[in-house]
Amino acid sequence: MYENQSFEIILERMLERVPDSLDKREGSIIYDALAPAAIELAQLYMELDININLIFADTSSGDYLDLAIAWSGVVRKPATQAQLRGLFYNASDALMDIPVNSRFAIDTITYKAAERLSLGEYRMVAEIPGAAANGVFGTLMPIDYINNLARAELTELLVPGTGLETDEALRQRYRDAVRRPATSGNKYHYIEWALQIPGVGGVRVFPLWDGPKTVKVVIVDAEKLPASAVLVQQVQDFIDPVPGRGEGQAPIGAVVTVASAVGSVLNIDATVTLAAGYTLQGVTNALKERLEAWRKNAAFESTYVSQAIIGALLLGTDGVLDYSELLLNGDSGNIALGDEEVPVIGTVELEV
Repeated sequence: MYENQSFEIILERMLERVPDSLDKREGSIIYDALAPAAIELAQLYMELDININLIFADTSSGDYLDLAIAWSGVVRKPATQAQLRGLFYNASDALMDIPVNSRFAIDTITYKAAERLSLGEYRMVAEIPGAAANGVFGTLMPIDYINNLARAELTELLVPGTGLETDEALRQRYRDAVRRPATSGNKYHYIEWALQIPGVGGVRVFPLWDGPKTVKVVIVDAEKLPASAVLVQQVQDFIDPVPGRGEGQAPIGAVVTVASAVGSVLNIDATVTLAAGYTLQGVTNALKERLEAWRKNAAFESTYVSQAIIGALLLGTDGVLDYSELLLNGDSGNIALGDEEVPVIGTVELEV
């Protein structure tokens, strides 16, 4: 808005107000007196321009974005803790129960037994928020002494941990809330309720899916992968723990079923021409990273997997000069996705 208010333009305007009968050349007394003031004014216009941008959600960031959208009730999601499945064995290698709140560690990450799922099986919660614990599995070392415990291990990620919500994700939720208000148990209200549970990364709602007053809520986790049974139950308990009774967020009479999305496995085969200095394994790993980024954006957004998009991702991978014989699940066409399906990357086989 104030990009034209530069030092040179401001100084020129100031000098124009000085009579031509006086020396206004660079180095003169008048010039040297006005130049510092022009610099300060130019700096002031720059800061004013920045401050104006911080007022509006589309151009704001950080704490200023939080303040700009506070009126709407949409707040930034805090970092959440990873939840994993822990198994505990006695000296006879049989599953055994442990005290709830017992603490364990793998390397520098510590966990607490939050809930008993079944005999010797517990929901373990990382004591630090964020995604650091999402891919950590293996032997757990007890911090607290537990009688007769011989072995403990983490085996499965139940609910991914997440970092502090990014500006772009928060901005998008704000836009959705303004453009599609959630109210009175409408479709968008169910989406809002499901996304309030830590670890839920996407939602699709199917009204009247099994007759009048029925609602199906299909979710994915924070990694845009099919949700675990634990996460599904957490969402179910929050929205409608007793069907139709209105004891959760859903209104009385609404029978809500929460389910996980179904993973549609995508296997990719292609022949590639490599640039000099690149290895097939390195290119394959780079392609997998690009596919993962695409997969997260495509979940609940795309109705099919486009061969053209996969080909573009392949051709845009560093080290790939060209490709041919691209197959998705053994075929040369697009792959359709069902209403409750999300893509999951399977095998990626490249040849030269």
